[in-house]
Amino acid sequence: MPSLTEVRLYLIGLWLLVKGDRSGLAYVDYTDRGMMRSFWAIVWCLPAIGFSWIWWRLAVLETLPPDYRLGGIFFFRMAMLEATNWLLPLLLAGFLMLILGLGKHFSAVVFTANWMSLPFSYLYGVLSLLLVVAPGLTGLIALIWLAAIVALVVSLSRVFRMVIGPQGLTIAALTMVLIVPSLLISDILEKFLDVYPG
Repeated sequence: MPSLTEVRLYLIGLWLLVKGDRSGLAYVDYTDRGMMRSFWAIVWCLPAIGFSWIWWRLAVLETLPPDYRLGGIFFFRMAMLEATNWLLPLLLAGFLMLILGLGKHFSAVVFTANWMSLPFSYLYGVLSLLLVVAPGLTGLIALIWLAAIVALVVSLSRVFRMVIGPQGLTIAALTMVLIVPSLLISDILEKFLDVYPG
């Protein structure tokens, strides 16, 4: 598992690439080994994911009878949902890159997507906690959530531009493939797995 020092360097490198500074490439590991190790980002995100699950569980409980209990099966289903949202976009991105002849950049895309998820996961986790302790701020939190999604889109596209080159349509398609499926499939899977509040 990458140490805190390594993770910090990865995030510094990605931030430099977002700003258009190619020196950031010295801090990231776009090798196949780096790609595989980047899946440790899931473990680093677990506390933030836990915050989100707590808020989601409370939202679901509000729609159920007062004496209803949500046991371990709820968290198992949430884990299935989280795994799908994490892995499916990467698989779709890989398929798209294969079609476009960009397979050599796949490890860089996976590394970037995985470690870029870390700061945004914690932001979403904090927002979820705020929804629990200050439900009156729902409107403001929704705006921040939307701004975070926009920031993620911009960040990914800027890094991919540094890695792949100035291929606007390709980068836009790749970025959307990494983000849109999660947004669309989440709603479907939440209802299918019976973890939808409503």
